[in-house]
Amino acid sequence: MRVHYVGPLVAGLDHPAMRGYDASQFPPSCYLVEIGDEGGIEGPLIEGDVLVVDEQRPVGHADLVVVDLEGEQRLFKSHRIGGRLRLMPTVGPKESLWARRSDLRGVVVSQARRYRV
Repeated sequence: MRVHYVGPLVAGLDHPAMRGYDASQFPPSCYLVEIGDEGGIEGPLIEGDVLVVDEQRPVGHADLVVVDLEGEQRLFKSHRIGGRLRLMPTVGPKESLWARRSDLRGVVVSQARRYRV
């Protein structure tokens, strides 16, 4: 699933999804991405959701991770196999791929929904 870089997580950030969130509860290594239209309108992750991503957090098993893939930032679920990391797509074809540490951009630590129901 494609995500779009919003910017660093700083106090006073004016994004509709982040209203009511205290930016100081997150470390300075965090930034925001917004889920693109591939997210659709149903499910746990939908178009317009904003994710807080920590660049410094180590990747664990079953984490949501942001990866730089072919010039785009994309969202995957991690799957640890021994010392290696397999990336599972969150939408679309279910073909997984091996991750290189240099491609990892961070681990999702929080999710905010722009429109709450």
